[in-house]
Amino acid sequence: MRHAARLADWSRLRSAVEEQPPIGGVRKRGFDIMGAFAAIVLLCPLLLMLAALVKASDGGRVFYGHRRIGRNGNVFHCLKFRTMVENGDEVLAAHFVKYPHSRQEWLATRKLQNDPRVTRVGMVLRKLSLDELPQVFNILAGHMSFVGPRPVVKDELELYGPAADHYLRSRPGLTGLWQVSGRNDVSYGTRIAFDTHYVENWSFFIDLKIIAMTIPAVISSRGSY
Repeated sequence: MRHAARLADWSRLRSAVEEQPPIGGVRKRGFDIMGAFAAIVLLCPLLLMLAALVKASDGGRVFYGHRRIGRNGNVFHCLKFRTMVENGDEVLAAHFVKYPHSRQEWLATRKLQNDPRVTRVGMVLRKLSLDELPQVFNILAGHMSFVGPRPVVKDELELYGPAADHYLRSRPGLTGLWQVSGRNDVSYGTRIAFDTHYVENWSFFIDLKIIAMTIPAVISSRGSY
């Protein structure tokens, strides 16, 4: 019964959001397309170098595409350079058995400050947010935007409660208010509040301001792990 009720709520939420235009409209999408094309051309040498490093680290896959929820509730594969071992689920399960208290951290934030699945190369990529650069292809495809809420999985979206419709009205972003305001150093509830504030107060100037603030935030590596 509970599962059926959740599916019904999800369907009603998607139907309500689909009737609303995307945040930023044509102007925001146009900026994303031009910016993504420029980023791919300019970053091509860096992308190739990072791909070679990931491949050389353990011989595994270069890219990792995780299923995330996008605008209107559509599912897409959010691209990243792979930063974890290939058998991540097994490693995480074993870690929870050995360190039961870490499960609470995982349930509260969906992240671990000392994640046993992350490779050495992956640690560096995450620290500098370089693992997320392949998401420029998601932006070009229309799955994401340069600025917006960070993409979440369906279980996470349930944590948004009434604020979920704000998330679904916008394309997930490569950067956003949460990233430039402390990232993992702030609570999940605060992250949701940032996403809601962004959607309710969107302007092209705010997007440009967040993009400008992202550069020092990445350099300082504050809250990234």
